[in-house]
Amino acid sequence: MRADAQRNRSRLLAAAEEVFAAKGIGAPVDEVARAAGVGIGTLFRHFATKEALLEAVYVARLQRLTDQVSSLSGAQDPAAVLTGFFADAVRSSGTKMALAAALAEAGIAVDAANASYGSALRQELGALLTRAQQAGGIRGDIAVGEFISLLAGTSQAVSGHDDATRDRILNVVLDGLRAGDTR
Repeated sequence: MRADAQRNRSRLLAAAEEVFAAKGIGAPVDEVARAAGVGIGTLFRHFATKEALLEAVYVARLQRLTDQVSSLSGAQDPAAVLTGFFADAVRSSGTKMALAAALAEAGIAVDAANASYGSALRQELGALLTRAQQAGGIRGDIAVGEFISLLAGTSQAVSGHDDATRDRILNVVLDGLRAGDTR
């Protein structure tokens, strides 16, 4: 892909995520093109359908999360960055859940994206979780699969709540992840 085409694609993905987060997945694609500073034809050259754009946004989010966790792997306090990642992921989960629901509604399975990018994310999270456990900041009796289940469950649990309630729920879960008495 030419450099200008790659820049346009990146701008479209960033704009789509912002527009869909602000206005919901029902927002028209011409708003995405406008927000990216490109014409609607450019958008459709990159993404033949709105569903293709939604799927690309979803995949880009997974890739960004994977890259984020990978960049945290050398942190001095792995428990702090792991719990910070958890909190940030929960706070921004509404957009991801809406994208996944829209894709499922359109008949597009997110399983393939989850399988390819999800396994890389799982591996990176597992390495960071192990470091945080070895440092004594996260309870040692939780596996990466359970961590991911807690992340998904907490994201679902806070959906629809106001910020204060969401943060209380999040703090309870984070307190449960931290090392301490694990009777």
